[in-house]
Amino acid sequence: MSKIHLKNAMDREIPKEELRKMKRKRYITIGCTVVAVAVVMAGVMMLSRTGVSRKDIVIATVDRGTIQSSVSASGKVVPAFEEIINSPIATRIVEVYRKAGDSVSVGTPLLRLDLQTAETELNKLMDQIEMRRHELDQQRVNNATQLSDLEMQIKVKAMTVDRMAVELRNERYLDSLGSGTGDKVKQVELEYNTGKLELEQMRLRLDNERKVSDANLRLKELELNITGKSLGEMQRTLDDAQIRAPREATLTYINNQVGQKISEGEQIAIISDLSHFKVEGEIADSYGDRVMVGADAVVRVGRDRLLGKVSNVTPLSRNGVIAFTVQLDDDSNNRLRSGLKTDVYVMCDVIEDAVRVTNGAFYNGPGDYEIFVLDGDDELVKRKISFGDSNFEYVEVKNGLQPGDRIVINDMKEFKSRKTLKIK
Repeated sequence: MSKIHLKNAMDREIPKEELRKMKRKRYITIGCTVVAVAVVMAGVMMLSRTGVSRKDIVIATVDRGTIQSSVSASGKVVPAFEEIINSPIATRIVEVYRKAGDSVSVGTPLLRLDLQTAETELNKLMDQIEMRRHELDQQRVNNATQLSDLEMQIKVKAMTVDRMAVELRNERYLDSLGSGTGDKVKQVELEYNTGKLELEQMRLRLDNERKVSDANLRLKELELNITGKSLGEMQRTLDDAQIRAPREATLTYINNQVGQKISEGEQIAIISDLSHFKVEGEIADSYGDRVMVGADAVVRVGRDRLLGKVSNVTPLSRNGVIAFTVQLDDDSNNRLRSGLKTDVYVMCDVIEDAVRVTNGAFYNGPGDYEIFVLDGDDELVKRKISFGDSNFEYVEVKNGLQPGDRIVINDMKEFKSRKTLKIK
């Protein structure tokens, strides 16, 4: 009986109101699950969108304009004038009169070298010159004596030949009268002809002796001149060994080791003009064809920018680097210090009506970059952008940006794995 009542209860139809309640309950459960999943996903997305403080980023707006492209190089400020003083002889330092950092004027003594050996050599050269002069005088006297003897012998021989000519005429006259003989005439004629040949030979000898005498005299004069030049050179060396400042400047280096031996040509002092400066730059030789003498240049010293021109470019590459010099328009600027490191920008081509953006730490040369672009007011989205040439102010935009776009131009390497960033 009880089983029949249970079966009837189970077969009884569920009321519609109760079914609607059950459906609402099921829908609410599903909705709550969906909302929970959405919240979790939103949380994950929010976590993936790392934020960045607005004060930590630099935003620049893309625009259109002219770009005078440039290539960047490293530079160092050096004195506009610097002279190295080398030892003219091998000697040793005896005294030092000045120290590095002193201001010196023209002729100021810097140090004294041991000149005893050089002075001895100078005295030897002076003795040699005196000896060369005596030898030259002696050569002149010998030449005059020898030539005078030959000239006298020629005169005597000429008189002898004249006498033979008279005898020949007399013998021919006597022979024509029948008082002489033909053999006598021939003998006298032979003696006369022989005498003429001997006279001619003596005259040729005199000419040759004159040439030889002149050559010997010129040789003696040349030896005297050479010795005189050596003496003058040694005198100049001794004068140079009196180490003095060649001009008004600052003594930036001096060898102050008294008693130290130094070799010929060794550096012993440097004087520099520290009131005027220039910049020595270095750039990779791949950019060598873009650095030319006369090109405009900008030198960045801290926040200051100094204008100048390339005044010299070395023709050879050394270790993949080409050196050049920039002559500054304001070479006495108070920001300049010897040895100061600088950035140098050498101006090249002019690009008209270019899409451009302010130069910043993001740029390392032409190519493709992934840069954060401002989307709205509080979100940064990474975008692939192609950049071209640049100068110290602007970078040319080749592709990926339009005028009016705003991008982050400072270094964002710490966020390189992020696609988006929230601005806090």
